[in-house]
Amino acid sequence: MLSLEKVFYIIISTILVTVFILFTFVFSPNAVDNQKGKVKTIYFADNISKAHQKIIDKFNKKYEGQIKVETINLPFEKFSTNERKELLARYLRSKSNRIDVFSVDIIWVPRFAKWSLPLDSMIDSQKVNNLLPYALKSCLYDNKLYALPLYIDIALMFYRDDMLKQLPDYQEFSTELASSITWERFFELKKKLKTSDKNFYIFQADDYEGLLCSFTEIMSNLNSRIIQENEQLKLDEQNTRKAISFLHDLIYSKRLSPQAVTDLRENNSYQFFVNNNSFAVRGWPNFLSDDNHYLSKNLKSNIKRAPLPHLEGSEPASVFGGWNLMVSKYSERIPEVMKFLEFILSDEAQKILYEEENFLPVIKSLYQDLSFTKNHSELKYYDNLFRTGVYRPFLEEYTNVSDILSFYINKALKNEISIDEAVKLASEKISEKIVID
Repeated sequence: MLSLEKVFYIIISTILVTVFILFTFVFSPNAVDNQKGKVKTIYFADNISKAHQKIIDKFNKKYEGQIKVETINLPFEKFSTNERKELLARYLRSKSNRIDVFSVDIIWVPRFAKWSLPLDSMIDSQKVNNLLPYALKSCLYDNKLYALPLYIDIALMFYRDDMLKQLPDYQEFSTELASSITWERFFELKKKLKTSDKNFYIFQADDYEGLLCSFTEIMSNLNSRIIQENEQLKLDEQNTRKAISFLHDLIYSKRLSPQAVTDLRENNSYQFFVNNNSFAVRGWPNFLSDDNHYLSKNLKSNIKRAPLPHLEGSEPASVFGGWNLMVSKYSERIPEVMKFLEFILSDEAQKILYEEENFLPVIKSLYQDLSFTKNHSELKYYDNLFRTGVYRPFLEEYTNVSDILSFYINKALKNEISIDEAVKLASEKISEKIVID
């Protein structure tokens, strides 16, 4: 007999697939490719931002009468990352050719490789050589190039410089923050600053991948991986316990963060940071984009970037994020798709992504373009920050490991179960090696 949880999962997944089909066939302006005409239509599934659309419009104009890109918009406002992941997986499993190219979180590449084409022999080698090594690494699986990067992300902290200026030792703390302050000194800073109790540092600790990013960074500080990447998929229980305890202490014993963080994801954490007069928030580069409507111009002028804090005696660590593009192996328009992907990796397209949405470029040439970096000096900052970047595991099973860990860590942070229980239960579930296609 199926459990209620299984039944619920099947029902939700079916609803998602149905909605996706509606998006594809009903809301797409040209749902049926004109096989008799000369124009080849390719279908691109992603969260279509203003920058995406601008790039697509330029590509369609360049290849007018030959190729046309149609979008299947999966906005973050309507679909969580987990919903997008399951929706795409179930759709591709149907072997439909209605999607040609789709975006994936960088950690999904191993999971989606079985439904995607390896691109090694289809992409210009010069384009590949121009990719940042940090972005390229997330596109490789089983020694093959299964994806191309759309943009790269790296976690960092944003803080209120106007608050920091209240301190007589402002310059000392400012220097430490700029080079990654230790958590121990960060605790001291909290005591010196007069901010709302427990609203000092805001991070994302809801039951989702964002929680695993903070967890990964602390595990890196402890010189440990989330799981041993071998056939056993063994959890490092000792350091997992330490990492969860540290996050728990941020909320309860250190009183650095409110319990409300256990229900926060990126956007609502940014809102919470602003509404509660907090000192610092963990985020991504697009925190400072114009799309972040929570930041007023005045407040934005008082925000400074900083690497994330690190444990004393350890190296700074910031999780890499970003989105990659993969090509469905069921696509019947491969040459046209490859032209589109190469266009996305052009200087022109990458500039649009950065200037319109603060999506960090994935090509070396823009970081070396003096005329471009002169107007965007912060790119040098990010280029240096990449050196502290750490990756989550590149394993087909990782998305399942992540779902399990985020579920139990979140419960521990909410005090619904003990930290020991969270580690024990997560370890047992992970060792079962259940892979959900």
